[in-house]
Amino acid sequence: MRLNLDKLYGKVRARAPLRLGLAGGGTDVSPYSDEFGGYVLNATIDKYAYATLSYSNNGVEFVAADIEARWQGPASSAIDAGKKLELHAGVYNRIVREFLDGKPIPVSLVTHSEAPPGSGLGSSSTMVVAMVQAFVEYLALPLGEYDIAKLAYEIERVDLNLAGGKQDQYAAAFGGFNFMEFYHDRVIVNPLRIKTDHRAELESSLVLFYTGVSRESANIIKEQTNNVVGRNDQAMAALQAVKAEAQKMKEAILQGDFENLAASLRSSWEAKKKMASTISNSGIDIIYNAAIESGAVAGKVSGAGGGGFMMFLVDPAKRPDVIRALNNFNGQVMTAVFVEQGAHSWRVI
Repeated sequence: MRLNLDKLYGKVRARAPLRLGLAGGGTDVSPYSDEFGGYVLNATIDKYAYATLSYSNNGVEFVAADIEARWQGPASSAIDAGKKLELHAGVYNRIVREFLDGKPIPVSLVTHSEAPPGSGLGSSSTMVVAMVQAFVEYLALPLGEYDIAKLAYEIERVDLNLAGGKQDQYAAAFGGFNFMEFYHDRVIVNPLRIKTDHRAELESSLVLFYTGVSRESANIIKEQTNNVVGRNDQAMAALQAVKAEAQKMKEAILQGDFENLAASLRSSWEAKKKMASTISNSGIDIIYNAAIESGAVAGKVSGAGGGGFMMFLVDPAKRPDVIRALNNFNGQVMTAVFVEQGAHSWRVI
């Protein structure tokens, strides 16, 4: 692709929404999704990853403002910015290689996220999508949602060799409630039309609790992958069960059937814990049991597991009781509003 690089000035901004994994998480991870197909139900919420991209007079600059990480150096077609800024360098290197014929451009790329890596809300992948979206705006690249999600996935999983699935990139790119199908050679995103009343009831019924950053996600995914490769009977049965519950939960949400939604969430969490030994732990179990005893009807960890955000389904009348119980633990109670718009960008100057 040929661009007039002499005209690349100004500043653009992009943001992409984080997501709640409602059901099917883990079935989007290779090799399971490649061999058996995966189903995931997720929804984006009003928490975002942001990226600002502008022309630089000082070579290339990467800044992750939320973790106070910065790198600056001469423009190059293959930048190594260190572990903390590997996502920034990964996006830049891929864009230069694939769309600029290897010719580097002097830019400043500044990011921040409303959730930390390891939160279980897909924050790392969402950040990659936000950065790709910023370059799409800055360079006027002809990429749609599927293209952006696929490119973000390849940057993170192939170029940088970071473990994980595919749902986060597609959730961030598309936005909204989606039932996603993952296969070896394709991904299908099915947007769900949720009635306004059902959406409002679900928002009123959800309580999020941040337990702290999970340090286990890479190990969890590695164990899950090994279980699939080794055909571990318990793990394989659990993945099949989680996949089936994603379909059931999709139907329950579309119909506004919160009783079956709660039942599906309970079954899905029990199955998910059998996919890998470190998905839950004693600390998570204690918090889960306290929430259930105080009135929550179901709950799960969002993301790979081991920590991060937990989500609970609660009778809205009992929200105060559940929140009081959760406040006894070292964490943070949060609410979430669902959003429909996926990654988008705009020119600032």
